[in-house]
Formats: sequence, C-alpha cells, structure tokens
Amino acid sequence: MERKKGKMDRLESSQRLNAVLSRIAGAENLAKRELGSTDLIAVSKTFDVEHIRPVLDAGHRIFGENRVQESQGKWPRLKQEYDGVELHLIGPLQSNKAADAVALFDVIHTIDREKIAKAIAAEMQAQNKSVKLFVQVNTGEEEQKAGVAPQDAADFVECCSGVHGLTVSGLMCIPPFDENPGPHFALLRKLAKQANVEELSMGMSADFETAIEFGSTHVRVGSAIFGAR
Repeated sequence: MERKKGKMDRLESSQRLNAVLSRIAGAENLAKRELGSTDLIAVSKTFDVEHIRPVLDAGHRIFGENRVQESQGKWPRLKQEYDGVELHLIGPLQSNKAADAVALFDVIHTIDREKIAKAIAAEMQAQNKSVKLFVQVNTGEEEQKAGVAPQDAADFVECCSGVHGLTVSGLMCIPPFDENPGPHFALLRKLAKQANVEELSMGMSADFETAIEFGSTHVRVGSAIFGAR
C-alpha cells in the first residue's frame, strides 16, 4: 500500500507540474509573449525532501523557499543529488542570516532595506559568490508586510547599486490577498521601468496567469504543484 501510494504521489506531482507549465504557456500565448519567457519557481516551503524529489525527478530545477533554516535542512542534500538546481529565497531575510542565505541560495527576492543590502554585499564579497537579487516592493503599503514603499523603489535600487555595489535584476511584490492583483502587477511593472530593471517576480498559484499578462518573468507557485500544505 505504501509503495502504491508513493507512486501515486509522484504521478500526481508530475501531473500538477505539467498542468501548471501548460497554463503558463497558455498565458504567455494569450499575452503574445515568447514561450518560455516566464520562469516557474516551484515553492517547496514546508514540504520535506520526499515531497520535493518527485518534482525534481520530473525534470524541474527551479525552487523557492521562505526560510533559510528550513532550507538548510533539505537543499544541500538535494543539490548534491540533482544537478542544475536553482534555489530562490522568497521569504523575509534577517541580516544575521545573510551569510547562510548567500551560501545556499542562487537568487534572493526579498532585499527590502539598506541593512540587508549591506549585509548581502559583504557576504557576496567574503564568499566570492554572485547571487541574483530582487528588491521587494510593498505595493499595497500594508503595515504587516515587508518591502520598500512604491515611491522609494527606484531610489532604493540606486542605493543598492551606487552605495553597495549590488546588481539588482528586478522587483518582487505580493499583492494584498483581498484585492485585485492586476493593479499591483501593473504598478510593479511601472516601477521596474523607473528603476531601469527588467525582471518581475510576481504571481502565485491563484493569480500567476494574470501576472504573466502584466509581464512577470518569475511566478512563484506552490500549492498548485505540491498540493495543500
């Protein structure tokens, strides 16, 4: 029974992954965008190695995690087992975790204050490692949510570059859950142009097709691939 269940879990994960990839391709087509221009980040936060492995076995290599410490418990092992894994940190980052984050992650989406920018710059130099960076923008200006204010986004990107020597590749946002995400995606696209960055990390399981319509280059999808947490 356990063996049969394991096979079913792997099949279901593969089918869900393929379904999401198909929906991404459909959204790109409707938006008249080049097929394959959107990276799918499979968000594996809270899922253990045995839940992640079927998605890796299906050929996917881009994954996202929220917490540095949780990621340290599973991804060093998985990165050894599977070539070409690209790991994205999509959750809040504390400066005392900067060293661990730079060591483990390939992309960080949540640079949102100068203290973090300074710490990341120091660790990248110390470890002689380049990490791709996004600035998180609080498009809804919610008190409980991380991210720079929209009006400060361009200046903060310039600070990261001019003061700390960082290359910011793009902007990231998480719209308020109870609002239409479209205006937030449109705002982030506008801010990216103002900040002279090209990439956009926006869109999750419930709204990634809308995000692609507004130009998202990275969608962060968890439950649609791995199932309910």
